[in-house]
Amino acid sequence: MIKLRVLLVFLLSVSTLFSQSDVDLSYYLPTDVEYNPNIPTPKSVIGHEVGEWHITHDKLAEYMKALAKASDRITIEDRGKTFEDRPLLLLTITSPENHSNLEAIKAAHIEATTSVTSTDRPIVVYQGFSIHGNEPSGANAGLAAAYYLAAAQGPKIDEMLKNTVILFDPSFNPDGLQRFAYWANTNRGQNLNPDPNDREYSEVWPGGRTNHYWFDMNRDWLPVQLPESRARIKTFHDWMPNILTDHHEMGTNSSFFFQPGIPSRTHPLTPKLNQELTKGIATYHAKALDKIGSLYYSEESFDDFYYGKGSTFPDINGSIGILFEQASSRGHVQESDNGLLTFPFTIRNQFTAALSTLEAANAMREEILDYQQNFFKNARSEGAKQGNKAIVFGDEKDAGKTFHLAEILERHQITFHELKDDVTLNGKRYTKNHAYVVPKNQNNTRLINAMFEKRTTFQDSLFYDISAWAFPLAFNVDYTETTTANAGAKVEDLKLLEGKVAAKSDYAYLMEWHEYYAPKLVYKLLQKGIRAKMSMKQFSANGKNYDYGTIMIPAKNQDLSPSELYALLQDLAKESHVSVDAVSTGLNNGIDLGSNNFRSLELPKIALLVGDGMTSYDAGEIWHLLDTRYDVLVTKLDTKNFNRADLSRYNTIIMVNSYSPLDEGQTKKLQGWIQGGGTLIAYRNALRFLNNRKLMKIDFKSSELKAENISFEERGDFRGAQVIGGAIFETKIDRSHPINFGLKNDRLPMFRNTTLFMKPSKNSYDNPIQYTKNPLLSGYISKPNLDSLATTVPLKIDGMGRGSIVAFTDNTNFRAFWYGTNRLLLNAIFFREEL
Repeated sequence: MIKLRVLLVFLLSVSTLFSQSDVDLSYYLPTDVEYNPNIPTPKSVIGHEVGEWHITHDKLAEYMKALAKASDRITIEDRGKTFEDRPLLLLTITSPENHSNLEAIKAAHIEATTSVTSTDRPIVVYQGFSIHGNEPSGANAGLAAAYYLAAAQGPKIDEMLKNTVILFDPSFNPDGLQRFAYWANTNRGQNLNPDPNDREYSEVWPGGRTNHYWFDMNRDWLPVQLPESRARIKTFHDWMPNILTDHHEMGTNSSFFFQPGIPSRTHPLTPKLNQELTKGIATYHAKALDKIGSLYYSEESFDDFYYGKGSTFPDINGSIGILFEQASSRGHVQESDNGLLTFPFTIRNQFTAALSTLEAANAMREEILDYQQNFFKNARSEGAKQGNKAIVFGDEKDAGKTFHLAEILERHQITFHELKDDVTLNGKRYTKNHAYVVPKNQNNTRLINAMFEKRTTFQDSLFYDISAWAFPLAFNVDYTETTTANAGAKVEDLKLLEGKVAAKSDYAYLMEWHEYYAPKLVYKLLQKGIRAKMSMKQFSANGKNYDYGTIMIPAKNQDLSPSELYALLQDLAKESHVSVDAVSTGLNNGIDLGSNNFRSLELPKIALLVGDGMTSYDAGEIWHLLDTRYDVLVTKLDTKNFNRADLSRYNTIIMVNSYSPLDEGQTKKLQGWIQGGGTLIAYRNALRFLNNRKLMKIDFKSSELKAENISFEERGDFRGAQVIGGAIFETKIDRSHPINFGLKNDRLPMFRNTTLFMKPSKNSYDNPIQYTKNPLLSGYISKPNLDSLATTVPLKIDGMGRGSIVAFTDNTNFRAFWYGTNRLLLNAIFFREEL
């Protein structure tokens, strides 16, 4: 009874303690300066104190605009829109004198990356917050930091602003921030509850971490596939900041992390001086956090390897990237191993680190400016040693895919040229308008190396993220070393090849399946009720060879007249950037157009399983791919609604990476739908579900692994070394199989980040994709896993009744930039009845 009374007193005291916020702006702000009363405080604009509620993006934007209006230290620009039409704001913060001369300051700063100039100029610091929307202490700290930079007065702040141009990005991820703020605020009570079991700390699927299409945007700095990324990468290259900070959160029971990360996990292309300067900057964070009594650590977590992250991307571009990780309250207050963790406390640490970064930047200004200048001086020297060496890349059958790789180079301000003339190099044919030449002798030579290199040896066997991302392999384009002798005009205005219909036909039209956007045209034809067929064999017509998967559209017996069909095809060819040929006869070399080897296509009707049990990243990648690139309608079918859903509306269901996505009753319903003629496309760990529920018999191969001479302390590293975090492997493909239609070569690089190894079928024709005997192309994999992977298969297709299951061990649509294997999913959808 006494214990119960003590517990009740404790709970009541906690309830009283957190019944209302007793934190105001003074909790965050330094006291060694005065504040301009004419600058609006956050509360005067957003209606609450910083940290009292989670800031929504609309209020955050409102406050930033109010600051820009009130302060001559701040200008604001809207650089674009998110998928949900939220503004991508950037504040430029510096002294009024610098603002009046800002373009000249920028020009001088950029000049220092191309030639040796004076360091008597401001340092440029890019400060960005909360790229993961449910790590909100960064964006909320931005309110206080922006106020401080606008309102603080005195010699100290004046000197800092004179010597610094701050590019202030208040929210890297507006859509995710808004989603999470809604969740945290709608589950906040008057009496704040720190119990980790409270609903406030358990977001519903997919959570607020990601953007609209559920992408982790902190992996998109190098691929630049998303609108938010494009805005910030343009800002980065326009200014080439000296320091870029990236404010994150981590587990509730942690403390505060700042870089450097684990030294052995730094990419070899990053100069050692970069890490030494990062260490120097770290002393300022330590001093500032010591002052407010906050615990912290460094060099024990995270890494600087994958250049697609915000804290690592700057390192290959002559800048210094700095990651901050704050223990997350994931709401307003939560119990932790370090005591009660309040939201204002997390904000104060982020605010403190933001200011300590600026203090370090000013104290180390000349040293850091020198570093950037020497980085590019050395890069130019390395480039000059390359002479007239260059890289040529392309796909003679797929201008669209080639364009999108060139588009990434353009976004990173890498110089490239048209191909001067058609040429064959190392057995690969490169054609004008389908290939580009990248000279190695240029300012960005190190970034080019980072994007094109293949690497299979590493100092460490543990990786925070992927260990390989070679872009030519990701895009499945041919590429080889060449010279600038093959380079034509410099590309100044990159454009997709214009699509066209060769002529009007009263008989039929033919379109090869190789072009990236061919599925878009076919889907729109089928949507309009136009009949289209697909070739199961190669043939020749009008003196041209047509490959497997060629699409044939008859001109007659359609709902449109031949003239109307021609007009429609012209519009769709132009929109889809594909070429369509006209033929006047069905008589060919090989199969004729009336052959049964032309199979009718059916309009895809797709349900994508989402919700609890499904990996949101993988689901978002497929939703984004089909919705934004192909204009294909996709029903996002939540697993909680599966029992009452009418599955007869769909002919294709996609099940992404999952563990126990459906219960026994739901599984039976799915099985009945497949047997009735549906196609299930499954990915990654969904294959274990299929095997366990006896929907598909899969013979998994286990890795031979022995932990010999491994100490207790080393056990974590040993286990971590067996993880395939993300590497690229070579497969051999059967191009006559419909799953591979549209692929030009008989080798296909595939991304893999699982240890699911499927044994091949005894029948070779049932192994349309198979790993080679020595499959590693780039990235890390342990020797036991590599041995296990060799000659296994990443794909298994089984029939079930009138339907089928298509099972992939790995993600064919990884992070929106794995263009090279998107075709496999599209083929499984469009050619499902022929698999």
